[in-house]
Amino acid sequence: QVQLAESGGGSVQSGGSLKLSCTASEYSEHIFGVYCMAWFRQAPGKEREGVAAIDHAGSTTYADSVTGRFTISQDVAKATLILEMNSLKPEDTAMYYCAAAPVCGGELPPLIAVGYWGQGTQVTVSS
Repeated sequence: QVQLAESGGGSVQSGGSLKLSCTASEYSEHIFGVYCMAWFRQAPGKEREGVAAIDHAGSTTYADSVTGRFTISQDVAKATLILEMNSLKPEDTAMYYCAAAPVCGGELPPLIAVGYWGQGTQVTVSS
């Protein structure tokens, strides 16, 4: 069974930076370089939304709200997904989830397409 684990969340002030990581458990590493890997986030009282995605070829897609501030990348050999977040804003405060979907299709995968989720890591940005 595929298991994903996020790390790197925390509390920062507005304008600060954080780096999130997502690793796959043993015997789950095969999804990297095959699946569409993505980051989602969910703020209190709001729906979960896609933030960034990267496909098996390394093509990336971002939500408009984070374009130019966030960078998604993956190290297939290490089965690790990264989200570098710069110029953070209070509205970026949310639980961030690592996810895997069969395909990206050049866009952020819809929730219904996600096959595997991590448990989430909290990001809090204070003004």
